Amino acid sequence: MNVVDIVVRDIDGQIEMRAVEALQKEVWGLPDLDVVPLTQLVAAKASGGVLIGAFDRDVLAGFAYGFVGYEDGHVTHHSHMLAVLPTYRNLNVGYRLKLAQRDFVLAQGINEMTWTFDPLQSLNAYFNFNRLGVISDRYFTNFYGDDAASFLHGNGTDRLWVTWRLDSARVLERLAGVDPAFDSDTIKPLVELADDESPTRNDQNECFLFDQTIIEIPSDVNFIERENRDLAAQWRASTRWAFAVAMNTGYLVQDFQRVERNGKKLGRYHLSRGKTG
Repeated sequence: MNVVDIVVRDIDGQIEMRAVEALQKEVWGLPDLDVVPLTQLVAAKASGGVLIGAFDRDVLAGFAYGFVGYEDGHVTHHSHMLAVLPTYRNLNVGYRLKLAQRDFVLAQGINEMTWTFDPLQSLNAYFNFNRLGVISDRYFTNFYGDDAASFLHGNGTDRLWVTWRLDSARVLERLAGVDPAFDSDTIKPLVELADDESPTRNDQNECFLFDQTIIEIPSDVNFIERENRDLAAQWRASTRWAFAVAMNTGYLVQDFQRVERNGKKLGRYHLSRGKTG
């Protein structure tokens, strides 16, 4: 496929919205009961929501869906879904959808967008924090319940709630390709990737002596979930503990770093205390 042939535009009409329903099933393995249906898409779009698609001619390659929200006393936009077909990944489709969504929301006079994602997914973490410039100060345990139907939810539905301040200096720098600088060699991680790929919890009192702390995750939790469900559950429990105690102590997630140590790839969340992003 040719990347230049992919057009990002509004989704409209019954046929295109039915394609959104089908894409939800294909990407996430959702049963009919859990699919956001055409009727909801129509109502949300008519009342100020966003429904944008990436089209390869007549094929819906991906979509972004969100609606107007109200958080902490002000109007926001909540981006509920972003999905891209596997064959169209690594073509910048998700990034283009997010930029189009941002343009739409800013044109409404709204300058903040929120959404959730699984903090054990390192690719999503890098995309959200480094490419888009989100921040996070909220962690939800089993946000969608502990028996969600998607095949992606075998290890619970814990989520980070992220905030994208659409016209902030931080976001503009990230969108311009400015990478954050990391100086973390002396910081002891709250959770650390051990040589056997298991999570090691370090003393929180020692880790909280400074205004920065780190939470490490494996580079590919999906592989771990397929090969060793007990180890995947350990990672869920350890990171759940780490995010909870850090945020309760006043830290917020600012950045994400992909590194290699002793031949192993891993991800590192960088948290700071006393900063708002």
